[in-house]
Amino acid sequence: MTDKQSPQILGTAPIGKLLIQYSIPAIIAMTVSSLYHIIDSIFIGQGVGAWAIAGLAVTFPLMNLVIAFCNLVGIGGATISSIFLGQRDTQRATETLHNVVWLCLISSICFGGISLIFLDPILMFFGASNDTLPYAREFMQVILIGTPVAYLFIGLNNVMRSTGYPTKAMFSSIISVIANVIIAPIFIFVFDWGIRGAALATLASQMIGLVWVLIHFINKNSFVHFDSRYNRLKASIVGRIFSIGLSPFLMNACSCLVVIIINRSFIEYGGDLAVGAYGITNRILMLFAMTAMGITQGMQPIIGYNYGARQTARVHRTLIYGIVAGTIVTSLGFVMAQLIPYPVVRLFTTDNTLIEMSANGLKISCMAFCLIGAQIVISNFFQSIGKAKVSIFLSLSRQLIFLIPSLLILPSIMGIDGVWGSLPLSDAIAFFVAIAALWIYLRRDKREEQSSREAI
Repeated sequence: MTDKQSPQILGTAPIGKLLIQYSIPAIIAMTVSSLYHIIDSIFIGQGVGAWAIAGLAVTFPLMNLVIAFCNLVGIGGATISSIFLGQRDTQRATETLHNVVWLCLISSICFGGISLIFLDPILMFFGASNDTLPYAREFMQVILIGTPVAYLFIGLNNVMRSTGYPTKAMFSSIISVIANVIIAPIFIFVFDWGIRGAALATLASQMIGLVWVLIHFINKNSFVHFDSRYNRLKASIVGRIFSIGLSPFLMNACSCLVVIIINRSFIEYGGDLAVGAYGITNRILMLFAMTAMGITQGMQPIIGYNYGARQTARVHRTLIYGIVAGTIVTSLGFVMAQLIPYPVVRLFTTDNTLIEMSANGLKISCMAFCLIGAQIVISNFFQSIGKAKVSIFLSLSRQLIFLIPSLLILPSIMGIDGVWGSLPLSDAIAFFVAIAALWIYLRRDKREEQSSREAI
């Protein structure tokens, strides 16, 4: 599907072709988004130092909260938009677009303002020490001031993709990352702005991407575009956005809690540099996880549209393709972590202690990574068909039910390796739970379909 075609082709074109056409731009966009963080980490590690890397890692819980509120609106709005289009309801898709704008602005101003007021206590609670707090503070001050820009950019980009413009959504991400690659070294190395320069480069590049997205929705030729008649919040749409977006919101909110526990565990068993090692490892693994998320974002409009149009066979076929693709992606991450961990972590730092900690952690934490791709796809499948409760359960179970107890038990037995080992253990258990949930749903769906045929 090209960006000039009607979204109705989602219900007629071959699934394999659609998934490639939608997933490749989404994968590129998500990979590019992950490169934001990798680029920042590399420039900060090489240009500022190992302690700055540790300070950046301390910000992860707060960054997860920033993304949580953004996904609550952006992913919820994107899913609802595609379902409305599947129902041939362009008006409500347009109303959803305007609701996304208002909710992004309101949530970003409220969250960013409150976080700025209490920034130091928040960072100390998240695991900052006297050595890492100045770096974490400088970075987050800029990020929090720029949350309205980030929320609008990410939220509207999701809606753009789900309303029939995957290639444009891909290019908006590419444009912003290219800008970041150009601006970040100038701010860090030439202007000598340190970690604050990395944050300013991120904000500047997001502003450039936002301009691209706004131009698209201002254009009256876009299938869904800004229309002043619908420029208001509507309670029924807000409720649906929040109900669908609650799953990714809770997933990121729980990630915040988990990272706090991880940071504190690393500080106890390995010190501040161990937190930095986790920061490096997390950036690397997120590249593969975000690629798998790109597959799910490519699936989402296809599944949402066909689910709304009651084309069950096309929904199931898309799911199967997605599981296979997601598993391949995270399996590549597993192979990379086991075969070449040292060359990869050396990209981020020249500190030998930090390199050794990061490489060891990368190998251990990836031991079950080949399974996580399928778990990500299945969880997002339930989100795409509006089964918010199941999606929320699958998202939360890995972090709350499996990972947190592991983090509280294994380190007391295995030390720092127990912190790393908690990650693959929870990944493996979450995978089997997701498979069980999918099997139950498909059996129930098959019985309901048979009952409907018999009734006819």
